[in-house]
Amino acid sequence: MEEEGHPSSPPPSSSLVDPGERMPAGLTREEYDELKETIEEYHRYDTAPGQCSSLIAQRIHAPADTVWSVVRRFDRPQAYKHFIKRCRIVDHAGGEPPVFNVGCLREVTVISGLPANTSTEKLDLLDEDRRVAGFSIIGGEHRLRNYRSVTTVDEVAGKGGEIVTVALESYVVDVPEGNTEEDTRLFADTVVRLNLQQLASVSQALAKPGKQEHP
Repeated sequence: MEEEGHPSSPPPSSSLVDPGERMPAGLTREEYDELKETIEEYHRYDTAPGQCSSLIAQRIHAPADTVWSVVRRFDRPQAYKHFIKRCRIVDHAGGEPPVFNVGCLREVTVISGLPANTSTEKLDLLDEDRRVAGFSIIGGEHRLRNYRSVTTVDEVAGKGGEIVTVALESYVVDVPEGNTEEDTRLFADTVVRLNLQQLASVSQALAKPGKQEHP
């Protein structure tokens, strides 16, 4: 999770869901119906007292495979996550493109100026066929305890039959001592939303003719 402080609010181009709602705000009923199975399987949490969760949706005008090529890179979260300065993989299976096994770790350094320094994160899930990735924070110098996140990438039929990609990212996290559930969710939602907006920008740039390499 990348990371704390209170980043300025981004323009409202991505969509947040109230944990009490069943359909993420911003998705049409038709889009939700297409994504419902994915949401129920990967983005629902049984939160304990003192925890909060949320789900954010981002439309991306790029093929799902292009978006997934960015999301799957457990070794390069800084490609679209704003508050990461650098990332070091502790171990992975190698290969090109790299193969990452569930359980591998990355050590993330956060940009200066935030009330956090490092984050140690474990790959919990990587399904190449269904385009699903998940990680949890297991250590580091920060205040996000028991943070778990899942990101899914799916193509849906948009208006007029246009095929668009929807990236969904959900999380569950402990509410830090001295903070309210509302404040915790506001902060985490803002960070995730900024990251997904950058994911859209990066993916759409990669999808342009002649653009092959990742940033």
